[in-house]
Amino acid sequence: MSIDPAVYTRLLEIADQLPKVPGIGKIEIADGQIVMMMSPVKRHELAVLRIARQLNAQLPSTHPGHIAYHGADLQDAGLGQLRNPDLMVFPEATLEGEQRAVLPHEVVLVVEIVSASNPENDYHNKVRDYSAMGIPFYLIVDPRTGTGIVHSELGYESREKFVFGDKIAVGPWTLDTSGLLTYA
Repeated sequence: MSIDPAVYTRLLEIADQLPKVPGIGKIEIADGQIVMMMSPVKRHELAVLRIARQLNAQLPSTHPGHIAYHGADLQDAGLGQLRNPDLMVFPEATLEGEQRAVLPHEVVLVVEIVSASNPENDYHNKVRDYSAMGIPFYLIVDPRTGTGIVHSELGYESREKFVFGDKIAVGPWTLDTSGLLTYA
């Protein structure tokens, strides 16, 4: 779904002026709305850390110059989307730029750790958005159920499910999910 560029620009201006609110971790723009996300819980952040470590160990051989990084926004102005994925793989040099966010064509992989409060966002809206952005791989990790899905191929036609404890292939990378913890 795309929105009028003037509306998107106005939403960005409003989002930039919002005060910092305790407990609000991220601000996104999706479907023509500003979305305020709750700060993640510790096990959510531990999953991000453990996946990033594994990816960063493999990236020098698969994608030299790339990093698995958790702090950047992802913007597709044409679609009117500003997302803040839990983790993305993109060239480290991207962080040297002046742009406010990483652009979709720079991203090889997006990882989202499902929150307990809004799981449908990761399973539906973000599948639609990241696919529309042309991001090759999207990994969903769900600590609520100890499962996940690797999305790949054009339009995310390929969906490989896994359970925590499996070793999974995500594009050219292998991830050991045995160190991931459920929320319970």
